[in-house]
Amino acid sequence: MTDLPTRAEVLDRRRAAPSTRTSHLHAVAPPENELKGTVGVIGLGYVGLTTALSLLDGGYRVLGFDRSADRLQTVGNRGPQLTGNERDRLARNEERLTLHHPDDTVELETTDAVLICVPTPVDDYQVPDLRPLHDSCARVVAGAIEGQLIVLASTTYVGTTQDLIIDPLIERGFEIGRDIFVAFSPERVDPGNTLHPQEDVPRVVGGATPACTERARQLLQDISSKVHCVQSTQVAELSKLYENTFRAVNIALANELADICGELDIDVMEVVDAAATKPYGFLPFYPGPGVGGHCIPIDPHYLLWQLKARRHAAPVIEQAMSSVAQRPGRVVQRITEVLAESGRAVAGARVLVVGVTYKPGVPDFRSSPALEIIERLSAAGSVVSYHDPMVDQVRTATGEVLSSTDAVMPDDCDLVVICCTHPGHDYEWLADHPNVLDTTYKRTIARNASVV
Repeated sequence: MTDLPTRAEVLDRRRAAPSTRTSHLHAVAPPENELKGTVGVIGLGYVGLTTALSLLDGGYRVLGFDRSADRLQTVGNRGPQLTGNERDRLARNEERLTLHHPDDTVELETTDAVLICVPTPVDDYQVPDLRPLHDSCARVVAGAIEGQLIVLASTTYVGTTQDLIIDPLIERGFEIGRDIFVAFSPERVDPGNTLHPQEDVPRVVGGATPACTERARQLLQDISSKVHCVQSTQVAELSKLYENTFRAVNIALANELADICGELDIDVMEVVDAAATKPYGFLPFYPGPGVGGHCIPIDPHYLLWQLKARRHAAPVIEQAMSSVAQRPGRVVQRITEVLAESGRAVAGARVLVVGVTYKPGVPDFRSSPALEIIERLSAAGSVVSYHDPMVDQVRTATGEVLSSTDAVMPDDCDLVVICCTHPGHDYEWLADHPNVLDTTYKRTIARNASVV
């Protein structure tokens, strides 16, 4: 990054421009009605927006940056895509939130701290796509000023903070921990989880130096119930990867247990509930149609990708991720079996999929196993429709656009496949349907349903 401006050049440019910066971050609470500081949040997706709202509620002025004009409009207008709680919090704090395109790097120079919350996806070959992260970190480094705190929150490979933020800042002439402060603090946001909002979940933080850790702790303690400090950015980075890898491995095990129970004609949910009565050494994980969303099907691949480059094997993780990826295919295999038991071939069968989001209570269908199930069934010749009160339309990988149907009568389809149900919505119309496959294994809606 030799083409980046030097620290002196940025400081000269900033001194020549009017500043809206209010104050340095307070180590203690400021007087009532005084802002604690100005924080830039890069990326206003589910993590960035939640973080920005917590900062606003905590007494900070927030500059929100997002590359999507649609997302900026949604946030600025408090659009219907947001939850009621998000709209209320935005309305309450609208005077202290301004929205910008990421190209507005001059605005970053007015902030006391910057939090980077951009997505870290993988491509079709499970290889990390680091382009959004590279771009965001480069822009933050280019606009960095003396005294600023930079916190990376995006889940990524071990060493990212060093590679993309710390080293480029040193190249510009900054002394980390004295001139500028850098830390990694992974997001811990569970969309739709009202029992554990972000503010109540402890936050892990690891700084480049002890002074960096302390500066980050001062900021994060205002948006989290507890801050757990670790010795380095690398420890914090790996802790996040371990959290979601742990979940992936245990979900793979739960799905395998479900197959074992099917072979032995035992109710898997009863087995899990019985094991969960043990107050130590066990955490309940439940089987399902697969995993989706932004974390479990993606994050462990950042670790596997990094280890592969070092020729270090991780067979447990590798097998778990393979098992997780194969789960929707296992569901389609079971659909074929259930249809055959009723005298129908999968080709030409009318199949209704209930629930296309990746988890209950959220409208998010990123990486949803239900979509893969729909695509596989369509490729096999089935006539597929779906019902989901939280998702009006979906586009499959083939470009086909499907719209959610209303409740159907038993004669309208040959098989109903339950992938996800949402709290507060009526599914009684499924109670007595003669042919239901419940991939959630709950069997509380369709009492006589088959399971995977």
